Amino acid sequence: MARPTSMAETKLPFSALSVVLLSLLLPFLGSALTAGGSILSPFPRQYQSKYGEVAAAVGANNIILNPRFEDGLKNWSAKGCRVELHESMADGKIVPQSGKLFVSATDRTETWNGIEQELTGRVQREVAYGVTAIARIYGNVTAATLQLTLWVQEQDRREEYISIASLQVTDKDWVQLQGEFLLNGFPSRVIIYFEGPPAGTDILINSLIVQHAAKMPSSARPVFQDPPFDVNVIENSNLDDGTTAGWFALGNCLLTVERGSPYVLPPMARDSLGPHESLSSQYMRVTNRTESWMGPAQIVTDKLRVYLTYQVSAWVRISHGGTTGPQFVNAALGVDGQWINGGEVEVNDGNWHEIGGSFRLEKQPSNAMVYVQGPASGVDLMVAGLQIFAVNRKARFSYLRKQADKIRKRDVVLKFSGSGLSNSSVSVKQMQNSFPLGSCITRTSLDNENFVKFLTDNFNWAVFENEMKWSWTEPQQGTFNYKEADEMLDFCKTHNLKVRGHCIFWEMEYAIQSWVRSLNESSLTNAVENRLYNLLTRYKGKFDHYDVNNEMLHGSFYQGRLGYDIRAHMFRTAHQLDPLAALFVNDYHIEDGSDVGSTPEKYIKQVLDLREQGAQIGGIGVQGHIEVPVGSIVSSAFDKLGTLGLPVWITELDVSSANEFIRAEDLEVMLREAFAHPAVEGVVLWGFWELYMSRKNAHLVNANGKINQAGKRFLSLKKEWLSQANGGITEQGEFKFRGFHGTYDVEIVSSSSQRISKTFIIDKGYSPLVVSIDLM
Repeated sequence: MARPTSMAETKLPFSALSVVLLSLLLPFLGSALTAGGSILSPFPRQYQSKYGEVAAAVGANNIILNPRFEDGLKNWSAKGCRVELHESMADGKIVPQSGKLFVSATDRTETWNGIEQELTGRVQREVAYGVTAIARIYGNVTAATLQLTLWVQEQDRREEYISIASLQVTDKDWVQLQGEFLLNGFPSRVIIYFEGPPAGTDILINSLIVQHAAKMPSSARPVFQDPPFDVNVIENSNLDDGTTAGWFALGNCLLTVERGSPYVLPPMARDSLGPHESLSSQYMRVTNRTESWMGPAQIVTDKLRVYLTYQVSAWVRISHGGTTGPQFVNAALGVDGQWINGGEVEVNDGNWHEIGGSFRLEKQPSNAMVYVQGPASGVDLMVAGLQIFAVNRKARFSYLRKQADKIRKRDVVLKFSGSGLSNSSVSVKQMQNSFPLGSCITRTSLDNENFVKFLTDNFNWAVFENEMKWSWTEPQQGTFNYKEADEMLDFCKTHNLKVRGHCIFWEMEYAIQSWVRSLNESSLTNAVENRLYNLLTRYKGKFDHYDVNNEMLHGSFYQGRLGYDIRAHMFRTAHQLDPLAALFVNDYHIEDGSDVGSTPEKYIKQVLDLREQGAQIGGIGVQGHIEVPVGSIVSSAFDKLGTLGLPVWITELDVSSANEFIRAEDLEVMLREAFAHPAVEGVVLWGFWELYMSRKNAHLVNANGKINQAGKRFLSLKKEWLSQANGGITEQGEFKFRGFHGTYDVEIVSSSSQRISKTFIIDKGYSPLVVSIDLM
């Protein structure tokens, strides 16, 4: 199965070094991690097992036959290689982790060679299965990626490869692979197998367990007793007394206080805090910095509460000290030995720059420290007005409701003509909001009738997760596969769903199929031209949007191979072949302050550069794979992107938390910020159904079809964004109301109880919409 797009891990500076130095310089900071999961960091959440001790005892419902090889190789077979049974290997150095036997897949000549077992007839559709395997490798490499894959053949002979689990394994120790899968269709055959390591490397398996996934207990709603919203946890932030009391130097650097920083809060903090007292204009200057991690620090352990969303804000500046080029400044936290990114900014001049970010703890820390770091050694670092405060989301939501009423509603005058108007009553009900809300779908998800119902009931746009990508439609050169995309387009047309085309190209090298990577410059140029022509002539007029070259701020495969103009050429050619489609740029971490490589400013510059080369940019895609959203930071990014005068879309929205209530709040933040911002013209979720999303703990609907707290919050917002009005017709024959853009039904009941129904649409506009209704 093609790798799902597109939440790439963000490579953030200084993290490993900071953690090591924290342990050396501050031994009182505990090393035991107590803050839960990657909700503390900008990296994707590590897989967290639902199965506990599943590997220790084979349950009665394990559908794998002979899971520990007590009956030899019965029920197992080789996939393109040879399988052998062992009590030990390598002169007794390799023995089973449990039980008496293990097997090896040997004489492997392809990466897909391995050991397999057929599960046909033993797996049920629409049932979540948990998988645990004990494995390692042996042979010509010391480490490799091992993957557990499910091959499914449907009744119509359509094939699907589902990646269940993937893990880096070694030749030193047994490791545990864990994953989950869900089948939606009625397969004619199902086979599970191991694959991945390079040819010549043996795959060793000690056991494999496939069981019904354990049900997670319902999330508890976090309870906050007098939450300290908008209160700065940093002591002596303003340096009012001219000293660094409360601060200490991390490393052998020196802290001094000087005057000349801004008097006002950074804009993103000001947007969250509202009217606030001025800063003192005093700042800390950090000198004698011999390492990039050196800077001011402060212990905040007892000031942080779990489950609250904290915003980080400060003014920062540098003095180059002979160093050239841009420098990066990072506001970080050390929480029980784990590094957490609180925001980053690139600084390349002598001006003050705003740094902004966020974090959240899901377990009470034993030790927590805030510190500012980043520039190269020898560069002086200046910090002013550092703020860390819990965000009052309810207050922000109240503000956003008012904003949404301004930009998503319109005054309407229903003007009636005809007889019998006196004493007539009017009832207006909105049937559908016209704001685009979409979801990512896959071909296999459409085999689940419950998935389809939720999709068609609640969304008016769709995007294909993988089936339009070049690696899917032409996996081998000259071998084309448009079958799934064709079927999905037909489905969308039948259900009146508009469709985004994701994506024509993908600039990240890991996402590009091997045959494309191996081409020389001339052959690659021809392949790019063929891809553009084949795709866009085949689907001309069928996709409303195209992501032309995905993630150009982070990747540079095509530009590196074919030169600076290739990106604009892709846009120009796509426009020539399908002039009605809106052509988008699309990238991640634009909206959260966590990645200096993809700031709104850099995104704007990229768009302007493409425009100068003749690229017809039709929209700005902000992916929205976000960890801990803060409204003012997200809105600030939208404000900046809005200066381009192009529609902004959140194209791949997902938020992740094991706690459904926290997930629901994070989702509400993103949806409200988008709906209330005039530059944003649509939101597409990167899925909604458990086990059919590339990100864990981001779903709105559980695998069994139950709508969770995040799903309920989504439905509640959709209901809130539908208008209703009731009343009587005036003497002038009018009925006035203000409503959200979209489709409405109006029912008029006359004094004689005669009922007349009409349908009308409220579209965008600033002047009142006059709708004439003839009751004759």
